[in-house]
Amino acid sequence: MEKRIVIITGATSGIGKATAELFLKNDFFVVITGRREGRLKELNKKWPNSSEFFVIDIRRKTDVDHFIKFIEEKKLIPDILINNAGLAAGLAPAHEADWADWEQMIDTNVKGLLYLTHQLLPLMVNRKSGHIINVGSVAGKEVYPNGAVYCATKFAVEAITRGLRMDLLPHNIKVSSVSPGMVETEFSLVRFKGNEERAKKVYEGLTPLRPEDIAEAIYWIAGRPPHVHIQDIWIMPAAQASPLVINRN
Repeated sequence: MEKRIVIITGATSGIGKATAELFLKNDFFVVITGRREGRLKELNKKWPNSSEFFVIDIRRKTDVDHFIKFIEEKKLIPDILINNAGLAAGLAPAHEADWADWEQMIDTNVKGLLYLTHQLLPLMVNRKSGHIINVGSVAGKEVYPNGAVYCATKFAVEAITRGLRMDLLPHNIKVSSVSPGMVETEFSLVRFKGNEERAKKVYEGLTPLRPEDIAEAIYWIAGRPPHVHIQDIWIMPAAQASPLVINRN
């Protein structure tokens, strides 16, 4: 039996990397993508017979075009697409926010997801099978102060996921999402532009989720039998009830 093929965006760290490693350990063929070539090469070197890597910035449609040509030439049409790449930039009230931060979040979290998904959909539809798993967020369920645009991008992911699910139902393609709360990754470091002290404070006084927790949820979703479709998993650390209700000891 041939290995099932998985494409993962944002696989250089955090949830994406943990997810790639979990699928690799379970005998899938994984196409790992991201912007940091060194990290992709390191993971590919560890699993040379079970992975390919491609350096891509999903905000650039030309990068996505080249990637689609690459997977078609390599015959790596995915059974599973995991749209993991995403970020938050800044945490300021709207009247003080940096416009560049807003554009970066919209270009990555929404347009980047759409660029890749749109080009892969015809390939899955032609084959009459596939599974798309989008990594959303609690921020796509509830808005919080100083995060209006980040939350808007994750609400967009939620809406896109639901709409795709309806459009692709006749074509035997599942569309799922995972919506995490606080996960300790590079997320806060990126949001605060490398300010380690500020990033650490986000997780003080509680035990946040680990990237591996989300990877396990994604893997479980992907492993359900054909007649079972997990539409969404909303997963939080035990110390968090909502974006604003957190028990810090």
